[in-house]
Amino acid sequence: MISQKVADMPEMSIDTSADAIRAWLIERVAFYAERRPDEIATDTRLVELGLDSVYALTLGGDIEDRFGVEVEATLGWDHPTIDAITAYLVAELG
Repeated sequence: MISQKVADMPEMSIDTSADAIRAWLIERVAFYAERRPDEIATDTRLVELGLDSVYALTLGGDIEDRFGVEVEATLGWDHPTIDAITAYLVAELG
């Protein structure tokens, strides 16, 4: 079986609106922080939500896989909240 990134699949369209990106990020951060999505405040720093450097790097990899855009390893420090990452991705993908 051949594995292919979702972003590379032409038949699948990824919603890159700010709301869709934010919702996806909330789900990913909640998963890594072992919290419910409704417990994730989008203006709270990722480190305050319990994401350490390993999870921040992993989130960057998830973003690359999902949206097909390369992000720096410092993404979580350069854009320390879900709102900041969302704004960054909207600008990159727009």
